[in-house]
Formats: sequence, C-alpha cells, structure tokens
Amino acid sequence: MASASQVTTENLISTGAHFGHLTRRWHPNYKPFIYMEKNGIHIIDIQQTMNCLNRAIEAVSKIVREGGSVLFVGTKKQAKDVLQREADRSGMYYVVERWLGGTLTNFSTIKRSIKRLQQLEKDADTLYQTLTKKEILRLERERIRLSDQHRGIKDMKQLPDAIYVVDAQFEATVIREARRLEIPIIAIVDSNSDPTLVDYPIPANDDSLRTIQLITSAITDAIIEARGGQSFEEAEESESDASAAETAAPAEADQEDVPAESGDLPAETDAQTETKPAESEPVTPEEEAEEIKAEVDTKQKVDEK
Repeated sequence: MASASQVTTENLISTGAHFGHLTRRWHPNYKPFIYMEKNGIHIIDIQQTMNCLNRAIEAVSKIVREGGSVLFVGTKKQAKDVLQREADRSGMYYVVERWLGGTLTNFSTIKRSIKRLQQLEKDADTLYQTLTKKEILRLERERIRLSDQHRGIKDMKQLPDAIYVVDAQFEATVIREARRLEIPIIAIVDSNSDPTLVDYPIPANDDSLRTIQLITSAITDAIIEARGGQSFEEAEESESDASAAETAAPAEADQEDVPAESGDLPAETDAQTETKPAESEPVTPEEEAEEIKAEVDTKQKVDEK
C-alpha cells in the first residue's frame, strides 16, 4: 500500500494516471487540468493531480479527526474490488454494487430497508420453522437481494460526512444527491467529466485499475492516520487477541507445569518446515510500457463505442 507521502508524480505516471479521453470527448471545464494533446488523447497535468490529491487528503483527514465518516462509492468494474478492500481496511462504508436512487436524499427509506434485512437475518431460524418451502424461498431471495444492495452500508446509522467517488461521470446520480445535501465530495475525475461539480476533484485516469488503487490507498492511509494510525482490521485483530488471551489465562493457571523431555518431542517433517515463497520477477520497463499502451488502447475502444 502506498501512503499519501509516497505518492509522487513518477508513481502516477507509471500507473498511466496522465492519460485522458479522446480529445473529442472532453469537457470544457476540464481545461485547467489538461497539459497537452498527443495522438488524439488529452494528457492530464500530473502536477495538478498531486496538488488536488494533497488538498483532498487534508480535507478527509480533518473530517475524520472530527469524528466524521466517509462513504466510498465505485460501481464500475475497475473500482469495485479496490474500494471494498480499502473501505474495509479503514472501517468506512462503501457502495460497490448498483447505486439505489435516493440512498442519500431518501435515507429514511433506506434505513427501513436495512432494518428489514436485519430482521430477516435475526429471525431466520424462528421464521423458517413455521413456514412452507415456498414462503421460505421467497424470504431467502428477499434477504439475498437486500444483503447485496446494502452490503457496505448496513451499519450506517446516519448520512456520511464526506463521499469519495471513483469516476464522477459514471456516478452522476451520487454527485447530484450529495450536492443537494451539501455533503463534501472527493472524486477522481477524467477529462470527460465536469470537475466543477466536485468539491475536491482529483484529475486522473479513472479507467486504470492501478491509478484507482494508488489514489484510493492514499485516501485510505490518510483516514487511518487521522484515526490514530491503526487500520480497522488491525484493531479488530488486537481486540480478538486480547480477549483470547484473557480466556486462556485461567486455563493455563489450572494446569501443572510439566517439563517437556527432549526425547518426547516429534521430529520435524518436511511438511512442517516452512519454505520461503518464491519471489516474483521484477517488472521490466518494456513490460510496464506494454501495460500502459494496453490501457490507452482500451480507453480508445471505450470512447469509440
């Protein structure tokens, strides 16, 4: 994971963050973030990307230090896994499946739907004992549907204090709802998007998986640092280890200390011997250039459709 301080212009360029869309698909308000035009594609000013990323990190750090929460939103194919993983790491909420219209502006209805899901999960054993197979199947389908829809916001009791979005153009509904409620928006915007609709735009290639990973990791690291420097997963592990140690302590006190004899110890087998995993081969500059070229070709094909 790359922390905010480790994100440099070289890192961004190596991930292809500077590749925009075709020149005919650009948004006029994006002009301040365009460095040049090359081969029919707009090249994004990476220095502007760095400055905007630093402003976004300062804003999200301030919100989290004041006890606020952040909602990660990214339903496009490239962003789903990255956002879910990083949101789990920071202990924040996320939406990576279809965005339900009114999730923010009609949050009271969403809360009732979440309450229904929690009721189905809680009373499943009791309900299923008295129902027919057809009724059980219907409730199970409803539970699965609600679970998929509200997977990342099931524990969200109130509206988030900020929203982090990947691809402002693709998530236009999210942007409109957040603006109506005056919720600060942090978003990766490509050359086909209007950056004026976002409070903290981060100009970059929103179709590159590696770019999304790099920028999202920097945002996540800023959240973790603002919360005290420990990720949500590490905090859960430390709590479980502490509770396990408390449970094991009385049991160990009841056991008598019996010295182990060397003769009784079994010999280590080959299966028990830890082996060092094979190191992956480093990526050569030629291979990296081929990956970036493939990303540009993919973006051109998407624009031409």
